Amino acid sequence: MKSARRTPRPLALATATLLGLPLFISACGATPAASSSENVTEISVMDYYNNEPDKSFIGDALSSCGAKAGVTIKRETVPGKSLISKVLQQSSSKTLPDVLMLDNPDLQQIAATGALAPLSDFKVSTEDFAEGVLSAGTYKDKVYGLAPTVNTIALFYNKDILAKAGVTPPTTWDELTAAAAKLTAGDQYGLAFNANPTYEGTWQFLPVMWSNGGDEKNIDTAETAQALELWTGLVKDGSVSSSALNWTQADVKDQFLAGKAAMMVNGPWQIPALDKQPSLHYDVVKIPVREAGQTAVAPLGGEVWTVPQTGNKASQAKAAEIVACLNSDEQQMSMAKARNTIPSKTTLADKFAAENPKLATFTELIKTARARTGELGEKWPAQATKIYTAIQTALTGKASPADALKQAQGQ
Repeated sequence: MKSARRTPRPLALATATLLGLPLFISACGATPAASSSENVTEISVMDYYNNEPDKSFIGDALSSCGAKAGVTIKRETVPGKSLISKVLQQSSSKTLPDVLMLDNPDLQQIAATGALAPLSDFKVSTEDFAEGVLSAGTYKDKVYGLAPTVNTIALFYNKDILAKAGVTPPTTWDELTAAAAKLTAGDQYGLAFNANPTYEGTWQFLPVMWSNGGDEKNIDTAETAQALELWTGLVKDGSVSSSALNWTQADVKDQFLAGKAAMMVNGPWQIPALDKQPSLHYDVVKIPVREAGQTAVAPLGGEVWTVPQTGNKASQAKAAEIVACLNSDEQQMSMAKARNTIPSKTTLADKFAAENPKLATFTELIKTARARTGELGEKWPAQATKIYTAIQTALTGKASPADALKQAQGQ
């Protein structure tokens, strides 16, 4: 979640604001003609890639696509935490940019206002995209956004520490519990994960919840309780620091880098930082499942590119060309390699994994990764809040996992 390189943030205010917005009418008619008499020479773009090297790399990709479309790109980057409020303001005042990037869980809420145009209006191809990727960009059966690359989370492990302890990378919950306990000694914990009270805490819990058959529509189930019992047990027996209640994914990475955690749950965006430490030898496997044979299901992270309803059909058609270009095979492979993310098209997966072995596990996980908004749409933020609330309640010992989930679901 990178979508979580930008950590998820509460959207209660944004949701409340959405309720007060007038609805914009989505263009559902004929494809806007690119051959309009209006000569489009400039396309405005807004995204939240503020940090290098992403800022420059995305800028180069946009410039390249602009050149192919015969337009100049006028780009604005805003802080991630400010993007949604700015989008809502611009939607209300009808000053949205021609091309808008959104974190994929936010697309449903923005599409619900009528502020985005379906990509089918411009005949943008959605062929070969992974099912989860299309689900993340879909609202009411229409695709409004496409992600050139995506990400998810997996289990990193320190090869030297595990080898010294005679521990093999775990594949089941029992193996994970035993390995984490054996690898915990002195100021070194066996495992590090993030369980803070934000969407990031929910994001890191979803793999064990989903892989065990838990469902976000109702978290008051035995399957989700079993997943939370795993998290609670690891903290209770000291295999995971109680500081996980406040850690971010960046904090988890720092613990792993410092040798204070033998394993960690994290995403591929941490790889550049890990590779800067030559003495660190690590590898990546799927997050363990409860029982052998279960399918590992991970959440889908990444940003989608959309075409807002600006009222200018010629500019919208040209903006769609930019979105299509960003999602071309060439751009997907280039972006994925440069940004340690995964191409969204299934036809590119095997080639990419072979060329980028450190990302092979993540590439495999993307095949079954789920969009967080796939079932609940714009209602996802409220349920994500219930999930991290239950995690906090259980990990602080205020209620059993089952009771914590029941209380949160009933809120």
